Amino acid sequence: MRINSIGTLFLLLLLSIMVVSCNEDEDLSVTPLLDAAEEEALRAGGGNGGGRGGDGRGGDDANALGAEIVTEWTDLLLEIERYAEGMRPNASARAMAYIYLAAYETARPNMRGYISNTERLNGFTLDDDLSDRDYEVELALNACFADVLDHFLYNVPVEHNVAIDEMESETREDLILNMTEQEIADAEAWGAYVAQQVIAYSQTDTEAEAQILEPQPRSYEPPTGPGFWTYSADPERALFPYWERVRTFAVSTEQTTTVDPIPYSTVPGSDYRNEMEEVYKVNNDAREEDGEQLWIAEFWSDDVENLMMSPPVRQISIANQLIDQYDLSLAESLELMARIGFSLNDAAVAAWKYKYQHMVMRPSVYLRDFVDPDYQTNLFRLVFWPNPGFPGYPSGHSAFASAAGGIFIETFGNRTNFTDRSHEGREEFRGAPRTFDSFEQLAEENAFSRIPLGVHIRMDCVEGLRLGYEIADGVNDLRLRQNAR
Repeated sequence: MRINSIGTLFLLLLLSIMVVSCNEDEDLSVTPLLDAAEEEALRAGGGNGGGRGGDGRGGDDANALGAEIVTEWTDLLLEIERYAEGMRPNASARAMAYIYLAAYETARPNMRGYISNTERLNGFTLDDDLSDRDYEVELALNACFADVLDHFLYNVPVEHNVAIDEMESETREDLILNMTEQEIADAEAWGAYVAQQVIAYSQTDTEAEAQILEPQPRSYEPPTGPGFWTYSADPERALFPYWERVRTFAVSTEQTTTVDPIPYSTVPGSDYRNEMEEVYKVNNDAREEDGEQLWIAEFWSDDVENLMMSPPVRQISIANQLIDQYDLSLAESLELMARIGFSLNDAAVAAWKYKYQHMVMRPSVYLRDFVDPDYQTNLFRLVFWPNPGFPGYPSGHSAFASAAGGIFIETFGNRTNFTDRSHEGREEFRGAPRTFDSFEQLAEENAFSRIPLGVHIRMDCVEGLRLGYEIADGVNDLRLRQNAR
């Protein structure tokens, strides 16, 4: 993006320099906002500009605008994220929280009745003097989305970074018609400033910043014991074993609860063995019948890099479709996406805490040892290594499903007529759209799809659903509107 003369925003130059200097990792570094010519323009000075209307809060009224700028950038995010290597699912969930925090805060000065997250997130600051300017909110969001997608979606092929630049440029051309140079500069400067402040805030979470660089630390060796999860080769090594230390946005891990899993047993007829044998039967029947159960398993899989979006980002895809279906305003859509991002992030932190606390083994290991040495999951045909590199209880898929589902229920009510078209047109797996008449049904089908896929037992899914709703309750309690509870 480009910034013209804005004398009042000289502070932006200093902030961008500070952020870059604090970041030592090249892959995750913050791109400097200004080139030499732009620095010269900043130093030359300029005015604030008058905006394009509004009611004195800014150039636009985000409560009255449509949400196209959000849905279009989210469509690009959904396409790019599937190619982001090493992010799923934890780093992807975290990225959603920061990306949509940035978008929310970029538009928030023009969102009547909405509250900044700076009031509750310790260490996250925005300059109020800068936020009181008139600015064109969609153009500001265009600049912000470009910066945060480029930063938080890492390890993607170069052509997808180019797609971000192209999207920003093409959208910019549509938005700047009839705008003055100063109006353009003010809007883009604000969007870039908020993006850089959010990026800087994310980098103060040193645990997350370190862990995303080494998602499978060789220093971690799982404890051993009867029924404990472990790995059998490097591709299956523990994934994000220390993720419980990562920052949360609404619900800390101390505020969450856990239910102890069913005791491990190999005795025929025991509850534990019965759940394992259920997976064996349902998985094999789904493959043999090649009907709805296999459709459900693959429709919700989202396990495979380069093929599908990650499990938490699948909920962003659903939210994006709901914004269109329910015709949300720009302000409403940004609140929804911020809450979904917070909920997904916090669900990942809590679920991974309890995964490595309970250390419950995966069905494939148990079933090969005690039922059928040739057992194979229905995920196997899609991936080179079919066993996820982390314990099974609680199911992360299930937690993401209800963490988002609880936000959908609070926003729209439980009853709906929603068709999920996230994978429409895909032929590499069974992705034909499926229709739901409640958000509870949507979350449940997602959660229990892990049984016919062959990678989770029932108790994993039940506990994941419970935990995700617990997270959603906490996020729903966040006060983001002045007239809310």
